[in-house]
Amino acid sequence: MRRVFFLLLLSFAVLLGAMRGTDSFDLRLLDLQFSVLRDWQPRPVTVDVAVVGIDEDTVRALPEPMALWHPHLARFLTALVAARPAAVGLDIVLPERSYDAVVAGHDGILLRGLLEARRAYPVVLAQTVDPTGTPRAIHRPFLAAAGDGAAGYALLATDSDGVVRRFDERLGTGGEPVATLAGQLARRLGAEPGSGLIDYGRGRVFDYVPLQQVLAWADAGDQAALERAFRGRPVLLGVVLPYEDRQRLPVQLASWEEAGTGVPGVLLHAQVLRSLLNDGGLIRQVPVAVVTVMSAAAALLWFLGSGVLAPAAAGGTLVAGLLLLSTLLLLQGIHLPVLAPMSAGLLALGGRAGLEAALKLRERRRLRGVFSGYVSPGVMQQIIDGRLRAELGGERRFVCVLFSDIRGYTTRSEGMSPEEIVGFLNRYFEAMVGLIHDRGGTVTSFMGDGIMAVFGAPNALENPCAAAFAAGRDMLDRVAQFNAEAVAGAQPLDIGVGLHAGHAVVGHVGSSTRHDYTAIGDVTNVASRLEGATKEAGYRLVCSAEVAALLDDRSPLVPLGPVSIKGHSPVEAHGFDRV
Repeated sequence: MRRVFFLLLLSFAVLLGAMRGTDSFDLRLLDLQFSVLRDWQPRPVTVDVAVVGIDEDTVRALPEPMALWHPHLARFLTALVAARPAAVGLDIVLPERSYDAVVAGHDGILLRGLLEARRAYPVVLAQTVDPTGTPRAIHRPFLAAAGDGAAGYALLATDSDGVVRRFDERLGTGGEPVATLAGQLARRLGAEPGSGLIDYGRGRVFDYVPLQQVLAWADAGDQAALERAFRGRPVLLGVVLPYEDRQRLPVQLASWEEAGTGVPGVLLHAQVLRSLLNDGGLIRQVPVAVVTVMSAAAALLWFLGSGVLAPAAAGGTLVAGLLLLSTLLLLQGIHLPVLAPMSAGLLALGGRAGLEAALKLRERRRLRGVFSGYVSPGVMQQIIDGRLRAELGGERRFVCVLFSDIRGYTTRSEGMSPEEIVGFLNRYFEAMVGLIHDRGGTVTSFMGDGIMAVFGAPNALENPCAAAFAAGRDMLDRVAQFNAEAVAGAQPLDIGVGLHAGHAVVGHVGSSTRHDYTAIGDVTNVASRLEGATKEAGYRLVCSAEVAALLDDRSPLVPLGPVSIKGHSPVEAHGFDRV
């Protein structure tokens, strides 16, 4: 059974890794790791991106509709000529037609700005698509002024949960590559974009320079301010308004906004550029085959064994180790999905522990079913729990020993067949043994019609003497009930009960191949002799003074004084239930 379960687990682990069954959870874990790394150890940025934002103050300062901002955009582009940036990307959608009919000369102003900028630094214009997925054109003269390869789609792939985590230019129908805004800027700066996860752990949150501030510096001729902000850096111009062009990202990239409000799209493109332009590039994903092998290897934890502490420690080590390994690799630009091997390992540990527990429970039930008729419940439970030592010998315990016998049994059995004798004894023992067990006693042996029981071992009792005396009274009451229910003319049943308390060695006695659980010591001999003295004493139950001394209520007892017993000095005894 263990082999079958392991093979099923191994198959599941391989499928989990090969089919990328934990991808969505791995991505959420990746989001958490990026957040932690940004707070504690962000990856360094050698080439950072400057962001120029169109915010609410800019909109108030430039009152025309954005479609008519040709002069302002031209001023922005020419202002940066003096700042000498590495490249400039316009993450705003330029008109698809001429607006000269609305404001004469506007197209020419923007065209001159584009041409002047193009001679000083690379310019890339953003393209987009309409709601149907059809590309929106840009007025052709603007594209021509920017130059060949100066346009890229402001598009990025989103995961199933709507979060942007990866960069890949295979965005066309059927997976054809499509030039993107960030990709074109990277190419203009000498970096060929590949595909991979965007490194959200690189760099700190972005600030931005408002567009109207850039225009103010230009109007004032403050070249020093322009150079401090933009010299040698890629620059992205885009909208940072609260409700326009928002993207869901794993981390908050805007220093001026609260987490959970979405992120302006221009910052997403800026973070992609950070990933493409700095050492290491995009985050590379570990091949699926490696994750599959790791999942299969984690399933081998099945062989760690059963128990609780070892699997728990191994599970904690597995989780902590995989998380640490994944985080360290992420710092090196590698994403290792760990939830598949982690799940396989935890399932192996938990599954093995659960299976062993189930098998142990089944074995306990089997043992209880097979042996419950041979030993008392207390001994049976000790065996099942593994607390009863199997070797010969025992331990010294204070116990109360009970002996009972049927009076006149020999005479009664003379007129009965062997089958009738067995049936009679079984009915008698069925009733008596149950009463002894109910009081916490352990029946150690049957001797013909006699019973020997021990109270206080193997299960400890608060007061073994009180429990044994109560069991003896229960047995006498049950005999009286037998007689009351007997048919007319039937011979009455009578028993004698002897009780004595003291220290005895309790445990296994016999040979290594056949032994019994019993109590050995003078206490056993005295209890047996007291049971034999019940008839001469004229009481159905006789107990020693040691037992009487530990009873809460001794009023039903009758002092008998020293009772002579065979092979032993007289014993101070008390009687109960006079014949």
